Amino acid sequence: MTKTQVAQAISATVELDTPLKRGETEVTELTLRKPSAGELRGVSLAEVLQMQTDALITLIPRISNPTLAAAEVRQMDPADLVQFGGEIAGFLLTKRAKGETE
Repeated sequence: MTKTQVAQAISATVELDTPLKRGETEVTELTLRKPSAGELRGVSLAEVLQMQTDALITLIPRISNPTLAAAEVRQMDPADLVQFGGEIAGFLLTKRAKGETE
């Protein structure tokens, strides 16, 4: 696996369909990074994989850059939340499940 592929496997940049307002600035994209085991504390992996809203609201602030507050995640467009859920679920799959040989 190349360094670029490794970087892509541990982070994903998502362009928001509906930008988030932070005072005078707009957040148009967020980078999510693969969570560590400690960042998954207090959330059910099954709920994360099922993209349960409460699990995502808990987890996204822990792994987003720029860091979002839970209140900002609650205000997010549902289409953006689903995009994030898909990226997070992908982080939790094994290489074998993703079809990677190495």
